[in-house]
Amino acid sequence: MKHLVVMALALISVGIAGAQTIYVDAQKGNNSAPGTFASPLKSLQKAVEVARDFSGTEPVTINLAPGLYELDDRLLLQTKNNGNDAARYTLEADVMPDSSLWKPAMMPIVQSVAGNNDHAYFDHCTGVLADRANVSIRGIKFLGNSNPGVDYYYPIEKDTTTLNDIEISQCYFIGDRYGAVIQGAVYVEGPGIHVDHCIFYGCKNAVLCFQNLSDFSLTHSIIYGAYECAIWYGEFFGKGPENDFNFNDNIISHCRYFWAASNGKDHSYYHFKHSLISDNEHYVGMQDGNGGVMPLPKKETYFESDIRKIGSVKLIEVETGALPHNYLHLESFSDGNDIRAGIFMGASK
Repeated sequence: MKHLVVMALALISVGIAGAQTIYVDAQKGNNSAPGTFASPLKSLQKAVEVARDFSGTEPVTINLAPGLYELDDRLLLQTKNNGNDAARYTLEADVMPDSSLWKPAMMPIVQSVAGNNDHAYFDHCTGVLADRANVSIRGIKFLGNSNPGVDYYYPIEKDTTTLNDIEISQCYFIGDRYGAVIQGAVYVEGPGIHVDHCIFYGCKNAVLCFQNLSDFSLTHSIIYGAYECAIWYGEFFGKGPENDFNFNDNIISHCRYFWAASNGKDHSYYHFKHSLISDNEHYVGMQDGNGGVMPLPKKETYFESDIRKIGSVKLIEVETGALPHNYLHLESFSDGNDIRAGIFMGASK
């Protein structure tokens, strides 16, 4: 019997190591399972641990079934090859928002309860750390961290400044400033930052990026209620706005500042397009060097095309029933509804 058990465990190990898609189900999975569709793993921690042994020369996908995925430490996304020639590493929902099967209960939820687990620059808590090139994160709802020992929580972080390409799409980031704070929903560095069709609600800051920036895009997204600043943007090393800076089809409303520019740099490459940016306390500001935002000096310049600065944004909110299918999207009568920002890439749901 002991011999049979050893053989079974060996087969499970081979099954996991040979796979390039790992299935995870927080409700039905088992961390001793092979991580297949029929026999998924239970925890995200186990899935990323398994993926770390993959070569990185072939695409890796971690597929999340509906459920709550609680993190007691950061998720370190790595393979043996993490460089710019590594194949894509995708962390995604089993049922994506544009599927006919999708409803709010189908969306996997990632929530950290960890204490401070990252000490780069300052003590903070990271949820998912993309420590490699070519990462995609798709179709997941990220909630804040309610651990009372954490002041700064970042659900998604990438602090490598030379590795290319992180894509974040069709995700919710929902914070609670009084109970489960999100200091910055997306805290990423380096070339190739792409955020598309996401909703940020109640986060202190939504998108923060500072070093070695190029090939940046923020598109078709809603940022509402960022009580410090919606977007922080640092030093730019790209070729020019048309090639490397793409900001369009966004809704930014009820934030303290819309944009925090790098201190003392040339901002003429900013080109904001086809968006509604209204009902914010301030517009473009500048990083003050002490962790805050100050008014932008008048000499600074940036460009705008079809930016609407007047308009009332009304979101679809929970009333007495369950979550509406398109919660936190714009009401049909809201200004900016024609922009079609939100988690659905197809027609408005």
